[in-house]
Amino acid sequence: MSNIKIAPSILSADFSKMGEEVQSLEKCGADVVHCDVMDGVFVNNITFGIKMVEDLRKITTLPLDCHLMIVHPEKYVERFAKAGADIITVHWEACQDNLKEVLALIKSTGVKCGAVINPDTPVEKIAEVIPTCDMVLVMSVFPGFGGQKFIPEALDKLREVKRLVEQSGRDIDIEIDGGVTAENVALVKAAGANIVVAGSAVFKAADRAAAISALKK
Repeated sequence: MSNIKIAPSILSADFSKMGEEVQSLEKCGADVVHCDVMDGVFVNNITFGIKMVEDLRKITTLPLDCHLMIVHPEKYVERFAKAGADIITVHWEACQDNLKEVLALIKSTGVKCGAVINPDTPVEKIAEVIPTCDMVLVMSVFPGFGGQKFIPEALDKLREVKRLVEQSGRDIDIEIDGGVTAENVALVKAAGANIVVAGSAVFKAADRAAAISALKK
């Protein structure tokens, strides 16, 4: 797998100057912008929606990774794609039996698709759809709020996802989200992740470029 990519989560950014925050990520060596979309129903927090993605698309060339933590994501897929998302990831917990159809809908808009599982969901729930995904996202915290502690059991899930990805024979990204720091990033990389979502570890750092560089090393 290629070198690790860093996808800072703008959940940890200063919302009053989001444009500057995202442009600073570009200068500091980030590879992807992770957009945590929360509806206050699927998770106990509300963040931002389609207009934020649309406005960010105007000011950055970095890929926009839209992580939909919402109920009925299929209702909004086409609008997020139109707004400029490069990849849209949806939760098994939100879609369940409908996940395959929702992933196909994302693909039909010309955008990459990904499946997400929470810390208490076994990998087997998404095993069948992994070959159709462009990305699999393993949550290493319960979604909703930034700054949480990494759940170590996520490492076993990464290994299992990696095995299924290798079996598929496709080049599928494996992303990890939650509590990743310079101290534990080597473990997640060794377990199979090639994209790391980092919120507090980047945005709360005195030197963001150094923080991103440390995560990459």
